Amino acid sequence: MMKGAAFRTFGIMGGLGFSSGLPLALSGFTLRMWLSSAHLGLGVIGLTANIGLAYTLKFLWSPVFDEVKPPFFGRRRGWLLLVQGGLLACIAALGLSDPVAHVGVTLGIGAVLAFVSASQDILIDAWRIETFAPRAQGAALAAYVWGYRGAMLISGAGVIALSVKTGWHEAILLMAVLALAGPVATWLAVEPEVMREAVPARFGARFAQAVREPLVEFLSRRGALVVVAFIILFRLGEALAGVMLPPYYTFLGFNRAAIAVANGPVALAAVLLGAAVGGVLVARLGVGRALLVTGLFQTAAMVMYPVLGLFPGEPHMLVLISALEAFAEGVSDAAFMTYMSGLCHPEHTATQFALLSSLAPIALRTIGGLSGYMAAAMGFIPFFIMSAFAALPAMAVMLVILRFYPPVDRRGELPA
Repeated sequence: MMKGAAFRTFGIMGGLGFSSGLPLALSGFTLRMWLSSAHLGLGVIGLTANIGLAYTLKFLWSPVFDEVKPPFFGRRRGWLLLVQGGLLACIAALGLSDPVAHVGVTLGIGAVLAFVSASQDILIDAWRIETFAPRAQGAALAAYVWGYRGAMLISGAGVIALSVKTGWHEAILLMAVLALAGPVATWLAVEPEVMREAVPARFGARFAQAVREPLVEFLSRRGALVVVAFIILFRLGEALAGVMLPPYYTFLGFNRAAIAVANGPVALAAVLLGAAVGGVLVARLGVGRALLVTGLFQTAAMVMYPVLGLFPGEPHMLVLISALEAFAEGVSDAAFMTYMSGLCHPEHTATQFALLSSLAPIALRTIGGLSGYMAAAMGFIPFFIMSAFAALPAMAVMLVILRFYPPVDRRGELPA
């Protein structure tokens, strides 16, 4: 009986992961492909990077979900059902919008979709942490990732491929139907039973306890600002290049079916393999050296995008280069996430990791929005060459960190 209940709970976790992954591509790569196929300007396409700023700033409103309890279905399930209803409405509105006639409306809906999606991520993480025992968190995350990745495959490559047959509106509206998986999973879920500690009544005291102390502890360390600079710079090249890939593929004459194959199952398999290899490299080389090696490898992989310009319309080259870049992304992400995890003090793990992981995509959500104007001014090939070398400053900062502020294992900082 216990095994059956556990299997059911992990299945719910997979359903919630599916609900979390579904909107991410819709407000990102898929939306850029739609705008590219409509032949909108590169500047407008680049601005889609900014609509995902909510994913970076979600820690700002996350306390609301702890402090305010809905009048029905409990603290976690009540909020989830409300947010998932908004998510379904946003996806439907995106599918009904017309970017050719009113691109501002489409981008606005995309921004609201990102906000609602980021809110759902906060609540799903809270439900997972409060529902599963510590020893089961790894398995719960695995179920979440499988659902998440499966949804991204459907709302990314799946929508792009389906749009060839049905058109963009119908393909995206179908995602609104699939988004019902979230409310169904939430309805089947059990509200966590959590005994909440008494906290100071005044907001200022709660803020100091929840945010200020972890932040002050981190910034008081030697080299803290250097570490912050590295985290922000690490994804700079990827932030610039990734936003411009859909219009670049269109410019080179690749059809949507070829793009869907290259960025769908092939890229998914490559990134999962890369993550496994990255984990091995961290174990063998240590996190600092692994970051250097994987960062340089990712830079080399990004140089292949200008090479793709020599083979316009040749799908085998698109698949090969997309797989190589996805593999490099998986390898570097494994080292990068390990490094950020090691920066967290045991007393402030959740808050510090949330803040650090919010810093990581800042380049994408800010400078990435200018990528369209840069590509239009420079041309695609010089732009992608510049993007590849934009990753090098982060490598220089990592050399400084290795020399003066080497990574340490913080698990031993507290008494057992």
